Amino acid sequence: MKQSERQIELLRFLLNENQEYANLQIPSEDRKQRELLRALMNVRQPRGISEEFLAMQDEYLQEELKNRGIVSLKSLAEIEKALYLWRGDITTLEVDAIVNAANSRLLGCFIPNHRCIDNAIHSFAGIQLRLACDALMKKQGHEEPVGKAQITSAYNLPSKYVIHTVGPIISGTLTQRDSELLESCYRSCLELASENDLKSIAFCCISTGEFRFPSDVAAQIAVRTVKKYLSENNKEMKVVFNVFKEEDERLYRELLG
Repeated sequence: MKQSERQIELLRFLLNENQEYANLQIPSEDRKQRELLRALMNVRQPRGISEEFLAMQDEYLQEELKNRGIVSLKSLAEIEKALYLWRGDITTLEVDAIVNAANSRLLGCFIPNHRCIDNAIHSFAGIQLRLACDALMKKQGHEEPVGKAQITSAYNLPSKYVIHTVGPIISGTLTQRDSELLESCYRSCLELASENDLKSIAFCCISTGEFRFPSDVAAQIAVRTVKKYLSENNKEMKVVFNVFKEEDERLYRELLG
């Protein structure tokens, strides 16, 4: 089956699944079809789905990944011992785990086609990721606390796992407690990676987007916490600081090497 045919079939399934979408038509333009498919996946509540759909979705997402390209850790240059800085799409990075800046529900972003990292990771991992997170949350029985971390499979991403952490939301003046909570996010992720014997982890810029943590202070906390953890625990773990903006890349370059 061609990728365009898979795209149509996935759209038909998701549209037919919900009566609210009965009057929606599948666009003829490929770009609009892609946007609609991602939007439908974004807003879908965590509930059961057929193995047939998941198999086709996996084929579709793996083909999309092939087209976008996979970035291996070996292709990155070490900027300091065991530390890397890379600007790009974290959903294409082949490491043991990537870190997702999640919200307290841990179910991903429900805003259609939103540009946050939470949305991107769930969109390219596939529907299984939201189902896995939902199972975690039901077992836990409460929202995810700020500064802690949870781990799931990465499904259709090139990484093996996704480590989800909820960073502090800044609503006014930055406080010492905010900084402590962000430090806890990085430490919790590293501890969870160690517990699962992971050898490489890629951090996004936790809390600096929608959560409005100042980028310069966040970068300082990230680098300081990672270096301290690796030094104190003598871990042979490779850490990638993943950035998306040019300004964030400049901040990390000033702090590293």
